[in-house]
Amino acid sequence: MPWNQSNNGKDPWDRERRQSPPDLDAVINKLMSSFGGLFGSKNTGNSSGGPGKGKSIASLLVIVSLIWGATGFYIVSENERAVILRFGEYQRTAMPGPGWHLPRPIETHETVNFTGIRSVEKRTTMLTQDENIVELAFSVQYRIKSAEDYLFNVENPDIEGDRTCRFGSRSTICGVLDSAIRDVVGKNKMDYILREGRTEISNKTEELMQQVLNSYKAGIQVTSVNLQDSQPPDEVQDAFQDATKAREDMERYKNEAQAYANEIVPRARGEAARMIQDALAYKEMVIANAEGDADRFLKLLKEYKRAPEVTRKRLYMDSLESVLSSSSKIMIDIKEGNNLMLLPLDKIINTTELEENLEDDEENNEFMSSETNNREGR
Repeated sequence: MPWNQSNNGKDPWDRERRQSPPDLDAVINKLMSSFGGLFGSKNTGNSSGGPGKGKSIASLLVIVSLIWGATGFYIVSENERAVILRFGEYQRTAMPGPGWHLPRPIETHETVNFTGIRSVEKRTTMLTQDENIVELAFSVQYRIKSAEDYLFNVENPDIEGDRTCRFGSRSTICGVLDSAIRDVVGKNKMDYILREGRTEISNKTEELMQQVLNSYKAGIQVTSVNLQDSQPPDEVQDAFQDATKAREDMERYKNEAQAYANEIVPRARGEAARMIQDALAYKEMVIANAEGDADRFLKLLKEYKRAPEVTRKRLYMDSLESVLSSSSKIMIDIKEGNNLMLLPLDKIINTTELEENLEDDEENNEFMSSETNNREGR
């Protein structure tokens, strides 16, 4: 028997032969026969050129095409954007609503939450400009401003579930935050960071983060950065509290001194203004008196030139009247003698008043005595 002839299904070495794969044409014919019955064809024979077989193939192709084309439909919600990719390359960004793209695997789409606010938090220890250590806690809120940049320009822009920015995080937003904090804190002193500089530290960190993210074209918009907590390490808390109390005392003394200055300075300014006004008024008075005296002297000079003797005598009499009018003494010119009698008018007046007072006192005493006697007689 030849070696290649069948020997109960065994080869010449008495091994079972492997079963050959089914004929491809037979498989296709079997499938077409099945679909032919589905579409109403009664021809289940092996005829390869019948019209029923052609219709079945066309119908099958149409159904497969419709199913394949239906995979390109998608719906984008209001808070999302859809990024359309063709063989993995960016094509366009679709707005909210239903849409269609070429079916897979030609085109695909990825949706991104576009309007939602995301946040990360970070606690860290940093070195300040004056070489002190501070413990800081930051909170950052951000959103997506460009879906295509967010997906393709940076690796791991943020990591879902990683909202605490732990050490070694591969998130881009956490790395940028850490770098911005280190830069801003390293340029400021500890006291400024712990007290009046909290708002400015937050603003500068936000500004620096946005600059770095824009340079990366990460498609992320930072909406706010908050410095939630800042404090020195626990080891120096007591010394820091003492320094804080001393600084508060200094501020209190400064405020008290400022309040005192605010009270004294206006009063001194008012007194100075009053003295200036008095001086100006005195100046005007002196000038007016001087001008009046000058005018009076000029008029007197004019009269003196007309009648010198009369004017001289008149001036003499006016001078005596001016001097003696304020004197309490009386001078009497005795015609038959050369002496003047000088009467101290002030002493005369005082003596007269004293005598009158004594007389009044005696009358009062007599009246009181008589009243007393009358009462005793009764």
